[in-house]
Amino acid sequence: EDVMGACSFTHILHLAAQAGVRYATKAPQTYVASNVAGTVSIFEAMVHAPVMPILVFASSSSVYGTNKKVPFSEDDRTDSPASLYAATKKADELLAHTYNHIHGMSITALRFFTVYGPFGRPDMAYFSFANKIMADEPIKIFKGPNGEELSRDFTFISDIVAGNIAALDNAAPNGKGAPFKVYNLGNTHPVNLTTFVSTLEHHLGKQAIKHYVDMPSTGDVMFTHADVSKARDELGYNPTTSLSDGLEKFVEWYKVYYAGGAHPEQLSYKPY
Repeated sequence: EDVMGACSFTHILHLAAQAGVRYATKAPQTYVASNVAGTVSIFEAMVHAPVMPILVFASSSSVYGTNKKVPFSEDDRTDSPASLYAATKKADELLAHTYNHIHGMSITALRFFTVYGPFGRPDMAYFSFANKIMADEPIKIFKGPNGEELSRDFTFISDIVAGNIAALDNAAPNGKGAPFKVYNLGNTHPVNLTTFVSTLEHHLGKQAIKHYVDMPSTGDVMFTHADVSKARDELGYNPTTSLSDGLEKFVEWYKVYYAGGAHPEQLSYKPY
């Protein structure tokens, strides 16, 4: 509220969150405090600002939960979350709808699909796999109840950034009848984890020690696949980075950033 009072913001891009599916089983209150209560604090500060800003915020593909229909569309039901993290992101969308309805707040929710790239989170699969491969440590590849592999719609960070900027540029003004919009931001080309690891091995120039293990009961889903036709039509969103190109860019950054043993605390990071 102090910041809102000091400056007249036209737009807010809210990306802060406690992220990650599996850690939510160990620290559920942290997720509720950060993702739900924290987002309500943003809404309230906006409502009481001298001039109410327009909001674009990060939701998640996790809200699709146990849906079986693919690709995932914004029109699909999202009332069966598989993880507590997904439930907090769905709660954010419901709260956004409420603030939009009561206050005429223009809000856009962006459902990100497995974002990767330079300066990413060390607990993400691509990052932890790279760390373990370079350290000659085994990696775990999860498999489902019938031995099937997980697949993900991996989306490179530059494509996500372009989608965020487009959402800000195309947001409608506040006022009576202001919209609450939801868009998928994905790559549209899901791959299984073995293919993903093979591509990462190629760019690292090193083979992984692969251990296939049963997926733990922590809320992961078997697949994600984005239908981005709405974002393409309304925002001009057009993801252009293939998985191979994106991992190549990540590895180029990774080898420079961690050269000579730099940032060892990040290489040994374990979120849970």
